[in-house]
Amino acid sequence: MSQPDSTMKTILTAAVLCVVCSLAVSAAAVALRPAQEENKVLDRQRNILDAAGLSMGEFGKLSSELDKEQIETLWTWVSEELVDLETGEVNTELNPEEYDPREAAKKDDQSIEITEPTFDIGVPRREKVARVYYVKKPGSEKVEMVVLPVYGKGLWSTLYGYMALKNDLETIAGLTFYEHAETPGLGGEVDNTKWKAQWVGNKLYDADGNPAARVAKGPAPDGDDYAVDGLSGATITCRGVTNLVRYWAGPNGYGPFLDQLKKRISGDASAEADQPETDVESGVEQYDIDNAGTKEPVGE
Repeated sequence: MSQPDSTMKTILTAAVLCVVCSLAVSAAAVALRPAQEENKVLDRQRNILDAAGLSMGEFGKLSSELDKEQIETLWTWVSEELVDLETGEVNTELNPEEYDPREAAKKDDQSIEITEPTFDIGVPRREKVARVYYVKKPGSEKVEMVVLPVYGKGLWSTLYGYMALKNDLETIAGLTFYEHAETPGLGGEVDNTKWKAQWVGNKLYDADGNPAARVAKGPAPDGDDYAVDGLSGATITCRGVTNLVRYWAGPNGYGPFLDQLKKRISGDASAEADQPETDVESGVEQYDIDNAGTKEPVGE
């Protein structure tokens, strides 16, 4: 066989292999896409349930320890809406199943520029419409908690998470992060269950209604209703968490929506004034992370 024929055969063989491999990879990607999307939804649900304390409250476990059926059972407590962040009103024009706030933040017509913010979350734009989640007992329309998606820059990455508020809309019920690239053992300790548990029961606003929740420099002062312990060696990450919590609680974040929701909750409370009182203050009990299996309430 001549050298040109041998070279051509090698090229053809390589080309066929490339085509076959490409087709195989494409077919696998298409076949796995439904499972990937299902896992993505399940992961989102787990994080929301953890932020609200539903998993610990009902099963005494973190959501990562629950099976799919248990997650689906807890998810019956949760409903969602899209809200206009500027007005605080519910948005009925967009389809919640198709709308992606993260993609909207990249589009000029679906986002606004963040200029000279009081609390800098380190990103140039944020979406105009956000998704919020309500926690209600099955069969009841009473809002027990609201869960708000939050995000902002840390040291190396943008941290994405959820902040849950009790139905007074001033007390933090939980804070969790589901995506970030902070340094393991330092800023990455935002995932530490003991540290996240410190947020439960803290106040979000000061007496004047200004966002005041924060990560302290060092240990949180005794009796401080707004602070959690700082993370050693993670000053910039801690500052980022403080800024993102305060930004999203303020007038440029969910502030207008929370004002509107407070009116709705007050109206619902007035309408139910003659109804028997329940024995659960917020609809979900918070439990000690170190003794999750015993399900002993902490602090309240």
